[in-house]
Amino acid sequence: MADARDREISVEQEHLDRVYLRLEEKIHEAEYLMHDAAQRGHVGTPGALAERDAQVYRAGIHLNRLNSEFEDFLFGRIDLLLGKDGKKGPDGAYTSVEPADGAVRADSTADIAETLHIGRIGVLDEDFAPLVIDWRAPAAAPFYRSTPVDPGRVVRRRVVRSKGRRVLGVEDDLMRPELTAYLDGEALAVIGDGALMAALGQARGHTMRDIVSSIQAEQDRVIRAPAASVTHVEGGPGTGKTAVALHRAAYLLYQDRRRYAGGILIVSPTPLLVAYTEGVLPSLGEEGQVAIRAVGSLVDGAEASLYDDPPTARVKGSSRFLKVLRRAARGALELPRGEGTVRPERLRVVAFGRRLELEQDALDRIRRTALGGTAPVNLLRPRARKLLLDALWEQSGAGARHSDPELAAELRSGFDADVRDEDAFIDFLDAWWPELTPRGVLTAMADERRLGRWARRVLNPGEIRRVARSLRRDGLTVHDVALLDELTAVLGTPPRPRKPRELDPLDQLTGLEELMPVREETQRERAERLAEERTEYAHVIVDEAQDLTPMQWRMIGRRGRHATWTVVGDPAQSSWSDPDEAAAAREEALGTRPRRRFELTVNYRNPAEIAELASKVLALAMPGSQPPKAVRSTGVRPHFTVAPDGDLATAVREETRRLLDRVDGTVGVVVAMRRRTEAAGWLDGLGPRAVALGSLEAKGLEYDATVVVSPAEIADESPAGLRVLYVALTRATQELTLVSGERDAPDGDGVPDLLRD
Repeated sequence: MADARDREISVEQEHLDRVYLRLEEKIHEAEYLMHDAAQRGHVGTPGALAERDAQVYRAGIHLNRLNSEFEDFLFGRIDLLLGKDGKKGPDGAYTSVEPADGAVRADSTADIAETLHIGRIGVLDEDFAPLVIDWRAPAAAPFYRSTPVDPGRVVRRRVVRSKGRRVLGVEDDLMRPELTAYLDGEALAVIGDGALMAALGQARGHTMRDIVSSIQAEQDRVIRAPAASVTHVEGGPGTGKTAVALHRAAYLLYQDRRRYAGGILIVSPTPLLVAYTEGVLPSLGEEGQVAIRAVGSLVDGAEASLYDDPPTARVKGSSRFLKVLRRAARGALELPRGEGTVRPERLRVVAFGRRLELEQDALDRIRRTALGGTAPVNLLRPRARKLLLDALWEQSGAGARHSDPELAAELRSGFDADVRDEDAFIDFLDAWWPELTPRGVLTAMADERRLGRWARRVLNPGEIRRVARSLRRDGLTVHDVALLDELTAVLGTPPRPRKPRELDPLDQLTGLEELMPVREETQRERAERLAEERTEYAHVIVDEAQDLTPMQWRMIGRRGRHATWTVVGDPAQSSWSDPDEAAAAREEALGTRPRRRFELTVNYRNPAEIAELASKVLALAMPGSQPPKAVRSTGVRPHFTVAPDGDLATAVREETRRLLDRVDGTVGVVVAMRRRTEAAGWLDGLGPRAVALGSLEAKGLEYDATVVVSPAEIADESPAGLRVLYVALTRATQELTLVSGERDAPDGDGVPDLLRD
């Protein structure tokens, strides 16, 4: 498989090299047109100047577009059967949607008649044949619309993952797995999950083909489900939940591009799964419509690199921590602004020739009154300023000087203007009611005594100690990011003046400003600006939803207040200790929209031998739950071994090396979260195909072979540990090894106590 993958990457690299060569030729053409147009201005007539400016403008727009789309723009490919007719569209591709009669031979073989590459813009070669089809063109529609139930002419759909001019990987989906297709006389290669479907589809016997049809049908129903509500998708390991969700994003966006111009947000639980997801779903063009984020990356400017221990995570993720954050947001107003400063206890100003003072008691009353409002703390500052001015005005006694309301109002207006502009008042207000930041409040919560006041009757002393200690570490945890987002909502952000956009040098060409005073945004600039400004989306897809904490659901809910939703998960794989609390937060985030539910029932990732072992843990974790049905068998049963004298490092290294020799692809080594860094060292020198990861990081990922280290450690690391272990045992597509340590109490065959009958 590794050789086949490398070969297919080389094929796509060769095509990409040809595309870039053609793009460079087109850029040179655009530059020549601009130079030629500039020469026309030497004629000097008004007509020549106008013609020159118009041509420069058109050539500049073309050049700008080419340059802005020059990187990472080719992302897909479809291999098609012969069509019913031979008509070609303006982009050089055949227009027929359905295959020709006889395109599939009686022996279930067929030839690929046409291959199209899909990208951000269309590119034709020197003979006007398509090198790249614009993703918006009709010829690209099958890339998004084709499914195994309704494949049309598509046999293979390929996602091409590239960076700059280099192809990094490919991932295939088979629309017709029952066919043996040939391209240029050779059997069509299939990489990734498509290879599993190909093996199933071409297996002997009608039973296996019936299973393939059932997989395709249940996935297709989810992909094409109407998006006017909340679509819930449940399914056990290996049922294709993530793939279905990603194809649904592409399908919805292509079906109704205008509706989803507000963007589609895909939320994954870990950065590792985001990297996997980005390889499956390409960016869909110039609008920046699809944002793929890890839960720890949803807040701009915050990137989680750490994990809390399970007891601390349970506190930070719980709904009850919301009360602590609200108290902290208000309590932080009373803290000094920085090192060496003190909280102001008296306000002194001069107005109408008098010195006016507000003492601590009056200031405290004003603060309590101001905080009695429901607006975010930072947005209450204008109210606090007005209350201060009211108190100073009353103290001045100036209100009694005029009985005429208009004169009294004029006097009050002058008083407010004088006091507001006084340095003493401005300095006091900045120190007494500063603009608070989420990071600043979170940092203030790291003080255990301070947090104890804010968390009184909400957290117990042990919980307060754990949270304060975790907040003193360098770096953010995944759960801290949700706290920052909550604090952003509680504090509020005062409006900022928008920065003026920089002008393009092209705007400065003589005469051009008369044709177009302000340069149009390029597609890339628009995408970047929308990504920066967007805080809500038109559709939200939540992957591995069962792992989200109540606070994380609140964070995601803010990004989809007016959105439709696709929620994908499996309760049996939940790593959150209180599913009922999380379910309540989820329902609040999703609102009153109607729900539509689907269930995926077929496990085509794990061989039956691995699925059978994992089902033993599922029976312990969630008695009565039914695992998805595994539909293939390899004849290779899970392998058990015991670390000699508790030396996990040596045992894991030997087993990983053994599996690297047996499989062509990757080997994942799954350990308890506390061993993540240690386990990475065990694999030094074994190459990039061996990957160490913590138990919570394994969610949604798959490997050709998996080494699960000390099942007892994983099961004991949290109240949800058995469900986490179930996830770890279901990552392998071919082989599974379990390494037992001292805590596993293995029997004579090396089988740990948890997994014995």
